[in-house]
Amino acid sequence: MSFLQDQSFFTMGMWSIGVGALGAAAVALLLANTDIFLSKPQKATLEYLEDIELKTLGKEPRTFKAKELWEEKGAVIMAVRRPGCFLCREEAADLSSLKPKLDELGVPLYAVVKEHIRTEVKDFQPYFKGEIFLDEKKKFYGPQRRKMMFMGFVRLGVWSNFFRARNGGFSGNLEGEGFILGGVFVVGSGKQGILLEHREKEFGDKVNPVSVLEAARKIKPQTLAPEGK
Repeated sequence: MSFLQDQSFFTMGMWSIGVGALGAAAVALLLANTDIFLSKPQKATLEYLEDIELKTLGKEPRTFKAKELWEEKGAVIMAVRRPGCFLCREEAADLSSLKPKLDELGVPLYAVVKEHIRTEVKDFQPYFKGEIFLDEKKKFYGPQRRKMMFMGFVRLGVWSNFFRARNGGFSGNLEGEGFILGGVFVVGSGKQGILLEHREKEFGDKVNPVSVLEAARKIKPQTLAPEGK
């Protein structure tokens, strides 16, 4: 009898542990799909962006201050998380679909990448219809760099983004650093300021193209002063 009781207690104990483990896993999954543990982005200032050093990607790289990109006409700038990521390629294609309208407004479209690996930028260019520059110090991903690690793979929103991009025909690779989150900026000309700042909160969290276009329409191009004045 004692043996049967011991067996019963053992079975109940294992069952309780199993239920407890499942409950803990369910709670962890639930919390991972909220924004509680997501690092909050720190807004960039115009002064911060202006001082960022970028490099051209040609045979003779030139280093210049980022403010050159928007000083006269403003600009739309994508900070690419990883050129080989199919989610980033999807967002790049979305932004590139705005190019005809941006051209009408006289607003250029640019992208920055944080590393230049083999043919990654070249392979990204079919998806992005603008110039691409290198941000070696990863300043466009700051002022406070945010990362999404493996928690991203248990978020339902991320999986939804995966399926959306795959169904859209986008593919990619695993080359390069892809945990530092990117974003999109619309910056006005001169000292007009930052008109839109979208910070990726999870993998595949795209900017709304309508919002980008609305912000671009607010840009007031700098007028050159007449000669002699």
